[in-house]
Amino acid sequence: MRIALVDSGIGMLSTAAALHAARPDADLFLAMDPDHMPWGRRTPDEVIARALAGARAASGAAGGRGLDAVVVPCNTASVHGLAELRAEFEPDVPVVGTVPAIKPAAAAGGPIAVWSTVATTRSAYQRRLIETFAGGVDVTPVACVGLAEAVESADPRLIDDAVAHAADLTPGDVRGVVLGCTHYDLVGERISAALGGRAELFTAAGAVAAQTLRRVADAAARPALADGGRNRAGLVRVLASGRPARLPSAALAYPAGRAIAGAQPAAAGVAGRSAPA
Repeated sequence: MRIALVDSGIGMLSTAAALHAARPDADLFLAMDPDHMPWGRRTPDEVIARALAGARAASGAAGGRGLDAVVVPCNTASVHGLAELRAEFEPDVPVVGTVPAIKPAAAAGGPIAVWSTVATTRSAYQRRLIETFAGGVDVTPVACVGLAEAVESADPRLIDDAVAHAADLTPGDVRGVVLGCTHYDLVGERISAALGGRAELFTAAGAVAAQTLRRVADAAARPALADGGRNRAGLVRVLASGRPARLPSAALAYPAGRAIAGAQPAAAGVAGRSAPA
């Protein structure tokens, strides 16, 4: 099984780790884009172009057998690029996007807060999700200034400052907090601590991984998947803006990064610390 994950940086790690835990035999192609990150500051057309470039690079790296799924563990890229990715890769290759876990958070009972980037907090996309899935629940959108960038840098001071700022904007009575950016999953323990452990965190990584495996199974008429591939250990390959690369050292600051680091080819190793461009 060969699965591509397309994102600007290490925000994909929580979804990659969930996929690796569920199917350790799967080969994962992590298509990061350090030359153009962060995507949140780019126009929709630019995000579409970068997401397509990442998916195409992963498809090329997968070789003649190709990919079994493309996963977009990024809210920004899912909003802007999912239709174009599906037009190019489906029906042969399922494409799975990421949606903030507002629906399960609201179903668990409010009030809730939605932590997301400044751009996503202001977006019509997030407002529609709240109106659709949390109409009867008190919802506080929280713009997490600089948190995604801090997580990407793996700088503990920057992370703590950004988390503390967002926690200060979060009402004390919330019962659930939706992590509306996949980068935030990587610092879930810090977020819980900053909130005093009073709120349940809702993330999308596990659901996205499960949906990906369901979609692959639905399309599993492919002979390569006939035995499930479960008699081999999968590998993790990293692409940096299309180039073969090593896992950024910042990834090892997080449990999800460490979980998948051992699945890399021995020659790949770990690169120097990356930071948003």
